[in-house]
Amino acid sequence: MSAWHRPTHAHVPGQNARHPEGAFDHIRASARPGMTPAEMAESEAFRHGLFYIDSGFYWEAHEVLEPIWMALPEGQDRRFLQALIQTANAFLKQEMMRPGAALRLCGIARELLPPSRDAQVMGIGAGRVHAMLDSLEVELRCAK
Repeated sequence: MSAWHRPTHAHVPGQNARHPEGAFDHIRASARPGMTPAEMAESEAFRHGLFYIDSGFYWEAHEVLEPIWMALPEGQDRRFLQALIQTANAFLKQEMMRPGAALRLCGIARELLPPSRDAQVMGIGAGRVHAMLDSLEVELRCAK
């Protein structure tokens, strides 16, 4: 794997500057149509997307995960990628001080995830994403 591309800042729409056009193209390019889900799971785009979510770069995670979602055929892998993107979006909405939108996105993400927390999709346990959503929902509800 190449070195991690750590963004200069976490972009939050309406709060700070967007990254320059094409800033993530070199990462996005690692996810190409025709790749298998296993190949996508090994791509720089997927690995960076997970790293970005874990590191609080939610807008950036969406940027690099989107081409994977677009390239995957309908099915569990594509739904899982959409759940990851919606999870990143939920955290981003929290950063934007939009708790209602964040909670709505948590619900959308949960509907896309396998209900079993033990399920493995693209090498990631669904429980990992469910736990992220659990934590966010608790934080959002406590903030009310």
